[in-house]
Amino acid sequence: MTTGAPITSSSSSSGRPRRSRLRTVLPAAVVAWLVLEIWLLTVVAGASSGLVVLLLIVAGVVLGSVVIKRAGRRAFQNLNEALNRGTAPSRGGGNGWMMLGGLLLMLPGLVSDVLGLLLLLPPVQKAVGRYAERTVDRKLRAVVPGSLGDAFQQARMHHPDGKVVPGEVVRHDTGTDPSAQDRRPPLTR
Repeated sequence: MTTGAPITSSSSSSGRPRRSRLRTVLPAAVVAWLVLEIWLLTVVAGASSGLVVLLLIVAGVVLGSVVIKRAGRRAFQNLNEALNRGTAPSRGGGNGWMMLGGLLLMLPGLVSDVLGLLLLLPPVQKAVGRYAERTVDRKLRAVVPGSLGDAFQQARMHHPDGKVVPGEVVRHDTGTDPSAQDRRPPLTR
C-alpha cells in the first residue's frame, strides 16, 4: 500500500530534461532500415534466386572481413612507425572509416553493402570525416556546464586557457595540540 501524491506524466513538473531527438528517432530508423533490407533481399531473391542472395551475403562477409583486417594492419603499422620515429601518430588515413565500411559490408543486406562500399572510397571518407569532426566540435561547444559533454570538452583541452595562478601551499601549525591534527575541514556542498 502506497501513500502520497499521484504520479503525473508531465515532464515539466518533474524537472527532467526532454528526451533527445536521437533517442526518439533512432529506434524507428533502425526498424525502417531492417524492413528495407529484408524487402530488398526478397526482391532480389524473387528476381533471380535464393542462391544469388546467399552468395551476395557471403561475398559481403568475406569482403568486409578482408577490409577490416587490412585497415587494422595499416593502422597498426602507422602506430608502430610513429612510435619508432618518436612522434605522435598522424591523424587521418581513413582507417576508422574503412573499418566501418568493412563492418557495414559484413552486415547482411544490400543497403548496408552499398554504404560500406561508399565508405571505402577516399573522397567519401574525407567528406564524412570533416562532417563528423564539425558536428562533434559544434556539439562540444554547445554543452551545458556540469553535463557529460562538459566533461568530454574538458578532457579534450590541450592547452591551459591562461587562468592558472602559480603559487604554493603554506601550512602554519599553531602549536603542538594533537587534536588539531585530527581535525578536518568541513565538507562543502
